[in-house]
Amino acid sequence: MKLPRAFYNRRTLDVARELIGKVLVHERQHVITSGVIVEVEAYIGEDDPACHAAPGPTTRNAPLYGPPGFSYVYLNYGIHSMMNVVTEGEGSPAAVLLRALDPLDGVDIMRRRRSRAAKGRRRQSGTTLDTSALCRGPGNLTMAMGITLTDNRRDLRGNRLYIEDRGIRMERPVWGPRIGIRVGTETPWRCALSDHPAVSGRS
Repeated sequence: MKLPRAFYNRRTLDVARELIGKVLVHERQHVITSGVIVEVEAYIGEDDPACHAAPGPTTRNAPLYGPPGFSYVYLNYGIHSMMNVVTEGEGSPAAVLLRALDPLDGVDIMRRRRSRAAKGRRRQSGTTLDTSALCRGPGNLTMAMGITLTDNRRDLRGNRLYIEDRGIRMERPVWGPRIGIRVGTETPWRCALSDHPAVSGRS
């Protein structure tokens, strides 16, 4: 069952915690890939120096100020797409970054996508990666899932990019500092399953 709009229209930290164990699904060219969300990070408001809303409204961060339950996909350092879920009410800029998935559907497709991206970059080919490593880290996640800038501002209640509740039971997630950023690292807004092999950093 797709998550309702009301799921996203809440405090960002509540949404972040409850996204653990939900399933991200993407359809691209009639091919479906999916994975269980096992690691996320929250970014909340203009007072959060690590949030894209810190400088105030811009063309790039406009989705953060929009309605909840939409995607915010951007390029990190001009290389990797990063998938975020917009939260809270319209006008309150906040989102949850999806950092890692435990792959479910379309694992072979994920491997091929990671292998193509690895060519010429001196990286381990997707064909030799453990399944748990295919979507470990936000850049690898979007690469394996085929999520690009064309998926920015997608309604997560639609049929191309959405999140489901499949009744998957997970252990209680733990909170810790956000990683991969230079400011706001002291804020414990990273939520992940402790010791899960797909998680991109220690919990």
